[in-house]
Amino acid sequence: MLGLHSPQTGRKGRSTSVASLLLHPPQLIEDRGNISEAKPVWLHEGHLESQLWFVRRTQMSEMDRRGFIKLAGLGGGIVFASSLGLNTLGSVLDYANGYAGKKVEKDFYFVQLSDTHWGFSGPKVNPDAEGTLKKAVQVVNSLEEQPDFIVFTGDLTHTTDDVQVRKDRMAQFKDIVGQLKAPTVHFMAGEHDASLDRGDAYQQFFGKLNYTFDHKGVHFIVLDNVSDPGAIVGEAQLNWLKADLQQQKPEARIVVLTHRPLFDLYPDWDWATRDGAAVIDTLMPHKNVTVFYGHIHQEHHQMTGHIAHHSAKSLMFPLPAPGSVPKKAPIPWDASAPYKGLGLRNIEAEVRQAKYGITELNLNGG
Repeated sequence: MLGLHSPQTGRKGRSTSVASLLLHPPQLIEDRGNISEAKPVWLHEGHLESQLWFVRRTQMSEMDRRGFIKLAGLGGGIVFASSLGLNTLGSVLDYANGYAGKKVEKDFYFVQLSDTHWGFSGPKVNPDAEGTLKKAVQVVNSLEEQPDFIVFTGDLTHTTDDVQVRKDRMAQFKDIVGQLKAPTVHFMAGEHDASLDRGDAYQQFFGKLNYTFDHKGVHFIVLDNVSDPGAIVGEAQLNWLKADLQQQKPEARIVVLTHRPLFDLYPDWDWATRDGAAVIDTLMPHKNVTVFYGHIHQEHHQMTGHIAHHSAKSLMFPLPAPGSVPKKAPIPWDASAPYKGLGLRNIEAEVRQAKYGITELNLNGG
């Protein structure tokens, strides 16, 4: 078993402290299925952290660091510090990690939502098709501590051949997510948004298909692997990526946001990027790369070398595990467990350690 634990919601909407010892060496992250319950995963430089203690964030007055924090190298052991003043705790932690007198990037967290498919209609699949996106907005807005930003990793709307309907759906989607309280929202396209017109309508509403941004010591790269109907990134964008990465140090903290998986998860179901191997090869020289994506409508974790890839659940309907059934199709609605398999996630970045804590949330906020 991997060192996974169920979250407990804290007073600011993030999990309270739970310390867990991971006993196994780094390995492929266990696939917990497309309708699994919410559990967080902790990663270190793209790998599961092994033989080290870690803790989840605790919320305490006058503290914005973890209430229980791993301190290595003090007296030859591991010490937990709690209930210390912020200045004292920060000084001890910085000393323990060799950061005394240096500029320290602050940890932060963001929220990932994916595959909202606004405009989808199918009562047997989701009788609340017009309500799930709105519920997700309510869940995020109800977090007492708002995320630094929000990312939508594609398929904002459901595909349609009618250009005007496509634009209407995008306008409706934009109006709904405009109710989010978070200060910044980043969008990216899915094939439902962009493959029929190479992203023309999408760009009218949401801007560029590929771009970068930086936040508190992490370099984010948004890749477009959907606007080309061939499911490729393409040579021009690959050259753009190479030029961007040349500006980053080998140890830079890099997060890639994309829609399709960059690796061949299950090509027969279009769960791949045809030139994704070239993208991964381009990223490999950098030590601290993590990829967050959507498209497959379920939680899935995979390693390609030292690069970790994490897919998010959909907010409209779940899909079967890759290759588990002869034909890919939405999993029917379960009236005994409404919204099962749907969700969003908090991603908490520990910048200095290049570590990302993932907490899956359902549409009830738990």
